[in-house]
Amino acid sequence: MTTYGKNIKLTIYGGSHDEHIGMILSGVPSGINIDTDKLLAFMKRRAPGQNAYSTKRREPDIPVFLSGIVDGVTNGEDIEAVIYNTNHRSGDYSSLWDIPRPSHADYTARIKYGEGVDLRGGGHFSGRLTAPMCIAGGICLQMLEQKGIFVAAHIHSVAGIKDAEFDSVNVCLDDFKSLAKRDFPTIDEAAGVAMQEEIERARLDCDSVGGVIECAAIGLPVGLGEHMFDGVEGRISGIMFGIPAVKGVEFGLGFGSAALRGSQNNDSFCTDGKTIKTVTNNCGGILGGMTDGMPLIFRAAFKPTPSISKVQQSVSLSRMENVQLEIGGRHDPCVVPRAVPVVEAACAIALCDMLQD
Repeated sequence: MTTYGKNIKLTIYGGSHDEHIGMILSGVPSGINIDTDKLLAFMKRRAPGQNAYSTKRREPDIPVFLSGIVDGVTNGEDIEAVIYNTNHRSGDYSSLWDIPRPSHADYTARIKYGEGVDLRGGGHFSGRLTAPMCIAGGICLQMLEQKGIFVAAHIHSVAGIKDAEFDSVNVCLDDFKSLAKRDFPTIDEAAGVAMQEEIERARLDCDSVGGVIECAAIGLPVGLGEHMFDGVEGRISGIMFGIPAVKGVEFGLGFGSAALRGSQNNDSFCTDGKTIKTVTNNCGGILGGMTDGMPLIFRAAFKPTPSISKVQQSVSLSRMENVQLEIGGRHDPCVVPRAVPVVEAACAIALCDMLQD
């Protein structure tokens, strides 16, 4: 069980091969209408087994609400929902108690929690736990939309193949709607085709690839967030790094700004006589930890899926010997396409939490 948030608090529990996984979302006010069909459509974007570039494990990922929502309206109580796991194969993971998989939590979890730790399908450390995160995120996305705030993400790159980027100054709701119509969410469809071809090459080679997801939020007020430890960057990064496989987060130009002079990186202010904007948006819509009214822009980097079918080097913990390991099971050759709604969900949860400060 793990929890995120100060005001809107999300708790996620369960393991990949447990009977069910679930979430508790606390702090949601009463009287908010939740469109169940819209939530299910959002959940489907993350669900496995829908195409060649995702795991063959098929799960419907239909949330069952236990409390907090009555007849499609929040009642002020904790919102609790579960997803029943129906297509797990625990036998694929029988050797993990002794031989940890490279780049997984198997070794660290075994040392910290002991031999009884559940590592079936990755257990509590599995990307499967992003499914209940998407229940909470889907609810928060609807809460934001009712306030005129919208969030969307796209595949920025896969294995070095890059999509076009959001226009950090002028990205708008029409751009978000255009992305929503695509099964493989890239701005440049040709780039998307090239990415899918590269994912397929990795799959045929019993390997995997990583990538980057770019996310934007529009409609945010000026001044959301705080300085230093309660800044927007920290609050969003905190939940982003809760997504398994995320290894880096950058806002605006991010690391790219380190190569510029101040005269190049600074975002000049301008006005039309009514509102104040910036000519560029290298800061990603955040100044001093607070939103400045421009689009919020950030990117999250995902490592290649560590579960690959190639023979790898590991150790037998019981014999303290070097051994070779061949991983079985069903895994995504690239987690990035299914992670796009997860990034949107995580961003929405963080924004809803901050809006309650």
